[in-house]
Amino acid sequence: MKTTLIIAAAMAALVSAAPAVAQEYTKGTVKEVKADQEKVTVIHEELKNLDMPAMTMVFTVADPAMLDGMAEGDAIEFVADRVRGKLTITEVK
Repeated sequence: MKTTLIIAAAMAALVSAAPAVAQEYTKGTVKEVKADQEKVTVIHEELKNLDMPAMTMVFTVADPAMLDGMAEGDAIEFVADRVRGKLTITEVK
């Protein structure tokens, strides 16, 4: 029992010491912004984390403020993920 607790504590220490996985940004071009719907259409490169080839698609945004100043033709770099079943842009730079 004591050995099990020691192993569990060691594993917990290793997990907490592991570096956070950095999100990979994908390059894209804004095709259309629908701020009233909190959506943006992006022509993007491959989304490796979602196993999707390059294409044009509509994303929701995690924060509507991401759309402020975003316009058709803008080059962006973004992170997308599935959030509550919807393809969502979670970060933009």
